[in-house]
Amino acid sequence: MITIPSVVASLVILLGLAGIVVPILPGTVIIGAAIIGWAAFSGGEAAWWAAGIAVTLLIIGALVKFAVPHRRLKDVGVPTSTIVIGGVLGIVGFFAIPVVGLFVGFIGGVWLAEARRLGVRNARPSTKSAIGAVGLSILIELAFGLLATAVFLGGVFFSAA
Repeated sequence: MITIPSVVASLVILLGLAGIVVPILPGTVIIGAAIIGWAAFSGGEAAWWAAGIAVTLLIIGALVKFAVPHRRLKDVGVPTSTIVIGGVLGIVGFFAIPVVGLFVGFIGGVWLAEARRLGVRNARPSTKSAIGAVGLSILIELAFGLLATAVFLGGVFFSAA
């Protein structure tokens, strides 16, 4: 049986998934909050199991989202200082340029740091790796968001049964 809490949670989860792809909103946090809110309103063992599993998946996804791209950048020789500069300028960009500022700031920061370290002509490979890392990060977060969504849908199904 479809309930109002499950419909509202589904809509909020869709908003969270959109927030992952277009990082204006903290998509993972929104998805987790929607699922926990649904479990609180729905009650029942199946709802809480689904919420626990979904939130665990979201936490794992958040950790993997940062670890894997960081490792790939380190493997191609991008130093930690470059990643930190890219991260700081990504945060600045997030507030300065709506929607795409995080990406523009991160990639620009990596390019600036690598241009300073290696010279303008040699900064391009590191910057390409940074672009790939940003894309991989989004895909990882989206995959775990979709897994959590699937667990939520299973919880809705089993809660109604």
